[in-house]
Amino acid sequence: MPKLRGFLKFQLPALLWMALIFTASSDTHSYEHSSRFIEPLLHWLFPGMRQPDIERIHHVFRKGAHLTEYAILALLLWRALQVSKNELPAWSWPKVGGTMLLVLLYAAADEFHQSFVPTRTPLVADVFIDTAGGAIGLLGLWFKQQLRKQPQEKEP
Repeated sequence: MPKLRGFLKFQLPALLWMALIFTASSDTHSYEHSSRFIEPLLHWLFPGMRQPDIERIHHVFRKGAHLTEYAILALLLWRALQVSKNELPAWSWPKVGGTMLLVLLYAAADEFHQSFVPTRTPLVADVFIDTAGGAIGLLGLWFKQQLRKQPQEKEP
């Protein structure tokens, strides 16, 4: 039972997030479909904005979503690889490297999956954006751990 509990608590969230990313690579989340919602919203918020600017914001929004979803993935993978503790694990560059390798491989697999979806365009640049998102997530975790250490180090 402890192994099942560990799986449900640590690995399952990462696997579910990976499934969510996989479904986001489908036709229903393509540029064309998201533009049906985002662009009218931007036109409503900024009625005088030119269409090329609206499209640019839409593009930046989508790439920001890539960064965010892979930052979350990296944090969930980091946590999943640390099943032995309920607290944040000690920072370890080999563990970071392993987490980043998983993020990179999943990002590449996700873009490969998109090559089979007619309305999606697989881009190597998106693999880099996704991997950068993973790095940003882990960097944020590192900063959080550094902030936690500072008050303890100052005390005698």
